Amino acid sequence: MAFTLPYAITLEVGSSLKNKTGDWRTERPIYLDRLPPCNIECPAGENIQAWLGLSQEGKYQEAWEEILHNNPLPAVHGRVCYHPCEDGCNRKQMENPVSIHAIERFLGDQALKNKWSISKAADTGKSVLVVGAGPGGISAAYHLCKMGHKVTVVDSKPAVGGMLRYGIPSYRLPRDVLDSEVAHIEKMGVTFKFNTRIDNLAASIKEGGYDAAFLAIGAHIGRSIDIPNDGSVTIIEAVKFLSDMETETKKPELGKKVAVYGGGNTAIDCVRTAVRLGADDVNLIYRRDRKNMPAHDFEVVEALEENVKLNELRTIKEMKGGKITLDVMELNAEGWPESTGKTEVIEADTVIYALGQLVDASLFNDCTGIDVEKDGVTNVNDQFMTGMQGVFAGGDMIPSARTVTTAVGHGKKAARYINAYLKGETYTPAEKHETASFDKLNTWYYEDEDMREQPVLDLKKRTTTFNEVLGDLDEANAQYEARRCMSCGNCFECDNCYTVCPDNAIIKLGRGNRFQINYDYCKGCGMCVEECPCGSMLMEPEEL
Repeated sequence: MAFTLPYAITLEVGSSLKNKTGDWRTERPIYLDRLPPCNIECPAGENIQAWLGLSQEGKYQEAWEEILHNNPLPAVHGRVCYHPCEDGCNRKQMENPVSIHAIERFLGDQALKNKWSISKAADTGKSVLVVGAGPGGISAAYHLCKMGHKVTVVDSKPAVGGMLRYGIPSYRLPRDVLDSEVAHIEKMGVTFKFNTRIDNLAASIKEGGYDAAFLAIGAHIGRSIDIPNDGSVTIIEAVKFLSDMETETKKPELGKKVAVYGGGNTAIDCVRTAVRLGADDVNLIYRRDRKNMPAHDFEVVEALEENVKLNELRTIKEMKGGKITLDVMELNAEGWPESTGKTEVIEADTVIYALGQLVDASLFNDCTGIDVEKDGVTNVNDQFMTGMQGVFAGGDMIPSARTVTTAVGHGKKAARYINAYLKGETYTPAEKHETASFDKLNTWYYEDEDMREQPVLDLKKRTTTFNEVLGDLDEANAQYEARRCMSCGNCFECDNCYTVCPDNAIIKLGRGNRFQINYDYCKGCGMCVEECPCGSMLMEPEEL
């Protein structure tokens, strides 16, 4: 009597299966794509997982091109973005997150080194005015030019970059990196005009014959505060101080004793710049505790390493005789600072106010319909358009987080809305997939792997020069980091489902094409879903 293998261990689907067991199911497995948390957290909307996957395979130019679908400045962002993507990375719940920003920087630098270029669409005959050559304006100009529109960017400053150049110190962002990355955008056909101030937007649009405009003016006006001062202590606003570092041939003279009043990232940039200018007693004064500082903690750590003193729960009461009287605070039950009645005294030659910034809205003179708040912030609709027809705005100008990556994301989104407007259409963003949260992964399949650290400049050189503090990952470490990505929510063809299926109902479709399920023989046991490492499978009720 001939022996026939039972269906459970048949090597080929259907070879000995007379009974199609698919009708046993009450649930069926399906493949789906979930949205990785790194992608969700990126304000520029990058498809991070996609370019990490290309980097894993050594396809660096393709990875760079994937970034440029959403962000034209990867070398810049790899240096200055505070990488919220890594805060969302599921790896963080196992050990350290994937060092996404370091890989992005590596790819951006590879593009500059190898002179990779990008193309644009055919000319549409439409022209757009972009006001502001900061990250938002650069982003909008790039995307609009790539769509085929003629773009002119005007800025009152003498060089490109906005806050990238006039607000971020060179030890964080070398100027040659910024200039080189913008140069390839200029080669695409974007026109930049500097030392050009627009005082009347409506008139400028009409005279230039522009079909639309995008406003991306940074917050370059520093907030001030009235504190008693007998004139013995020099007062400087943070944005002016950092701008003067870039524009003045003679660097600001601060003296040996410097205090910075504030707790944000701009305040940290100021104290670290003061150290590099030769100040030997640098104090950071903040009214709340370190835990509540808006500055990113790794920046605070680096400042403390550079001998900056943190005076938390302190406010400035008065400045007299070259001394600052500090009011000692404590947090109340709601977590807000209240005076204890006690005081402390420190010496200072200069105090830098880093208390926030405002937008100069004077260009809205004679513009009807644009709603401007007292701090220069402009309200826009869900298409990023202001109350003035054809005029859009983003970045620091609208209510949002004031970061480089947020501005770049606004520039991209606005470009899509402007492009649709110029065509007489309405752009509708695609619906987002559900989140690939940590609980949807099977982390048993991933090994614990420590993050590769970027090289750090010697402390003495850090405090005496403006050389870049963080270095690049080499190719081996960049590829290693990329391979730590768990491909959350998206099939990477590990073959687990194919291997564990007891019915041999999984069909391989070839590299890059993933899999198919033969539901005639799948009885819905769910083993494939349970053993999927990346959470790209789901059990759903069987339709009757």
